[in-house]
Amino acid sequence: MSSDEHKLVKAHPHSFCPWCASHLVKKLSDGRERLVCPNCDFIWYRNPIPATGAILCRDNAILLVKRKYQPRVGDWCFPAGFMEYDESPTECCIRELKEETGLDISITRLFWNYAGHDDPRSNAVLMIYLADIIGGKLIAGDDASEVAFFALDKIPSNIAFQAHRETIADYKHFVATGHLPGE
Repeated sequence: MSSDEHKLVKAHPHSFCPWCASHLVKKLSDGRERLVCPNCDFIWYRNPIPATGAILCRDNAILLVKRKYQPRVGDWCFPAGFMEYDESPTECCIRELKEETGLDISITRLFWNYAGHDDPRSNAVLMIYLADIIGGKLIAGDDASEVAFFALDKIPSNIAFQAHRETIADYKHFVATGHLPGE
């Protein structure tokens, strides 16, 4: 097993209650089978993890980053990442863009939300923003091995995640029609 492979294993369900340490049991709750505590009524809701990213456009080209680590090393995606517990979605987006691209951004608006079901680490809710570059120096950082702007007709075929492929399709439609997703 490589040093990063352990990060790709899906989290195992809890076995014990985080409140009282009793053994969790499967029970029907809210119309779904869930792990619950028979002693203190704790319910383990297995929820997706929030993540944010941004579409940055320069000279009719969008910025993508090449993944440096698993999953999908070498594939391209929007600069994005998981939200920290104490962050707002926009704070997360600004931090992730700085970490991965070296750029300072100003968020102009929410573009759309996407379900991320094909990341082996976890399911995600990906919030994508439209943003402007306001400073910094373009450089691959954090978990990006490369950063590059791509014309919409020259997008690499190896886009890492389905939500990012959907975002690209939605952005192309937005550029062509002026209509945001869902409009």
